[in-house]
Amino acid sequence: MEILRLEHIRKEYNQSELSVVALHDINLQVNEGEFLSIMGTSGSGKSTMLNILGCLDSPTSGSYYLDGEDVAKFKDEKLAEIRNKKIGFVFQSFNLLPKLSSLENVELPMVYANVPKKLRQQKAMIALEKVGLGKRVKHKPNELSGGQRQRVAIARALVNAPSILMADEPTGNLDSRSTVEIMEIFQKLNDDGTTIVMVTHDPRLAAFADKIIHILDGKIQNVEIVEHPKEVAQVEAVSAAETVAETASAAENKETASEEQKVEEKENKELVEQKQETITEKPTITQDIVVEQQQTSTEKEVIAEQKQTSTEKDDKKETKKDPAQKVEHKRQHKRKSD
Repeated sequence: MEILRLEHIRKEYNQSELSVVALHDINLQVNEGEFLSIMGTSGSGKSTMLNILGCLDSPTSGSYYLDGEDVAKFKDEKLAEIRNKKIGFVFQSFNLLPKLSSLENVELPMVYANVPKKLRQQKAMIALEKVGLGKRVKHKPNELSGGQRQRVAIARALVNAPSILMADEPTGNLDSRSTVEIMEIFQKLNDDGTTIVMVTHDPRLAAFADKIIHILDGKIQNVEIVEHPKEVAQVEAVSAAETVAETASAAENKETASEEQKVEEKENKELVEQKQETITEKPTITQDIVVEQQQTSTEKEVIAEQKQTSTEKDDKKETKKDPAQKVEHKRQHKRKSD
């Protein structure tokens, strides 16, 4: 069943006297439950086409039908309701509010839809669990990895249960492993019946789709029906991610080994310096001992000189004694000898 249809769409931007045509005579049909990739280089017009499909922009001419209704006849209130409930959006830059938690970011579309707070929290929790972030509900964007932030953005896009999901380069800011995880989520959503329109420049990601629209210079070049099953695309993407991861791991191991070698060289250098300091200190110790010995010898000489001086003084005292004392002294000395 047809859900989206573009007929002879033309989009032109007027810049002063210069007119730039972004889309030329675009004709496209998207069926319910399809996974469509719009693929092209930068400036090819693919994002402009997605903006028109998502009711974010209007064509200069031509007709756009959503569920069989001419979108040009919708008033602003109707368009806002479609963007809030009918179509979910996932962008490359996540567009999360930095001061809000994961849960609060996912609740936002329901705030605008006047959903009661308790029901909002319940539905937001279910959406986060669906993308594998049930344990990250209180984390703010700066506390999450790039892949986790994009999963929060996907949960926010899905929380009002839209029938169509529009994704503009959803893995452009992610590493290979996170890219595979996001594409697996998209694939599961599509298997559950969600119509997905995704803009990408990567042929490996485009291969997840049922149909690939190749666009160049604002014109559709060809429409490619993907014949091989999505599982092949998934295997190829995983293989590419693993190759990138192995290369990164090898580089990291090499860097780690280099750091360890630097640390070892530094430790060896410090050890050599310590030995040199020890060798330098030994003569100083010996010199201290010699000085100490010299000081001890000098002290002994001084003591000896003091003893000799004392003896000489005693002899002089003896000399000064009167003859009677000398005689008595001799007698006493003789008695001791006998």
